[in-house]
Amino acid sequence: MGINQSAFNKLLARYDKIRQDNNNLLKKRREEVFAKIPKLQDVHNKVATLGLTTAQAVMEDPSRREDYLEGLTEHIAMLVEHKQRLLVANGYPPDYLDPIYNCKLCKDTGYVGNERCRCLKQAIIHVAYEQSNLKAILEEENFDTFSLDYYDTQVLPEIGVSPRSNMLSVLDRCLEFVENFSHTFANLILYGQSGLGKTFLCNAIAKALLDEGYTVIYLSAFQLFRIFENYRFHNDNQEYGYEEIQALYDCDLLIIDDLGTEVNNSFTSSELFNCLNTRLLHKKHTVVSTNLGSSEWSVQYSERIVSRIFGYYTPLKFFGTDIRLMKYR
Repeated sequence: MGINQSAFNKLLARYDKIRQDNNNLLKKRREEVFAKIPKLQDVHNKVATLGLTTAQAVMEDPSRREDYLEGLTEHIAMLVEHKQRLLVANGYPPDYLDPIYNCKLCKDTGYVGNERCRCLKQAIIHVAYEQSNLKAILEEENFDTFSLDYYDTQVLPEIGVSPRSNMLSVLDRCLEFVENFSHTFANLILYGQSGLGKTFLCNAIAKALLDEGYTVIYLSAFQLFRIFENYRFHNDNQEYGYEEIQALYDCDLLIIDDLGTEVNNSFTSSELFNCLNTRLLHKKHTVVSTNLGSSEWSVQYSERIVSRIFGYYTPLKFFGTDIRLMKYR
């Protein structure tokens, strides 16, 4: 799930603007508060000059460096506490003059050290979604727009439950997956005939977690294996596509739609196993949708892939009448 260099540069420019806007807002806040509370400017100036005077003292007497630094820390803490009391006494929140960040983790730079921050990774994914038009789909297909009306209430004797009752259980499990995402490692496999809502619920899961700020990559099986193929066979220096591959392994949630529709061979089997296994080892959530029945997996895939899927994924079976046919009757 990559974006071109031009789009990436625009994204970094957006971070520059965020920092500039926040700095301007902080400057206006200081001007406002210092005009109203002159004592605060004195406190602010003292904090600003303490570091310089301490540095000069350390240079003159390096042997007392630790003493000076300890004194600096204590003095600054006292001044900050005094500043906060003045703010609160005049009707402002205590952190009103603190630096303003949209993302406190990277301080709106997009990077934590040399690594891309989670917010930048998610921003890249959002841009990629916009480029692929998936964003519009997620606005239409989500938990709020999901309807049980298309599922029959008549109990199927061979199964013992009705399609609607079954789908209600499936829906509850998907909602539970989203609600517990941050503290419970889980994977889902949505399986059954086409036209029963598997892709719809994959979209709903994706949107719910994207809205909560998680990194989510949604790919069809064809798109997934095209990424692997381009990286392995059409990339002489192994640089192009590397970040896309890493994103598949590192994103909070990977959704693979229509698994089983790809041309199966030793390459696709190997890459699929590596992808699923790496995510399991790193406890990264994965959701798979497929038209394959449980008995078809051993024919389509190797034993080690089947063991990963059925050993570590919660199966959610879909059955009923093709919804697409019902809509166009």
